[in-house]
Amino acid sequence: MKIHAYLMFDGQCEAAFNHYAEVLGGKLELMRYADSPEDMEVPAEYQQRVMHVCLTVGEQLLMASDNLPQYPYEGIKGCSVSLQVDNVPEAERLYEALSAGGSVQMELQATFWATRFAMLTDRFGVSWMINCVVDSQEG
Repeated sequence: MKIHAYLMFDGQCEAAFNHYAEVLGGKLELMRYADSPEDMEVPAEYQQRVMHVCLTVGEQLLMASDNLPQYPYEGIKGCSVSLQVDNVPEAERLYEALSAGGSVQMELQATFWATRFAMLTDRFGVSWMINCVVDSQEG
């Protein structure tokens, strides 16, 4: 079994995932509602929204789509995407890139469980945690 996060957006999915691909690397695969081989009876103004996107980073997947009018968007609530990194410079890079234009709930800092940890919400409304545990001999 594998567990992967699936996010919902309200028209910002493509912009968000282009940003995540730039920040996290990996391979991006995107399908719009207009690209569906089946008639989904999607309103014209929703045709260019993302029906499904998948960002593959190594063996990890982050997936998402844009909502449709019959499913009112209520934001992303009650969860965070957690990034586990193994060095401080990478934690700092991710923190800067993901927090730009968003809001920070906890600055990147040392904690009793991690060399560096941060909590933030990016400019697309996605909550992130950055957790960096480095062996004390590595600094």
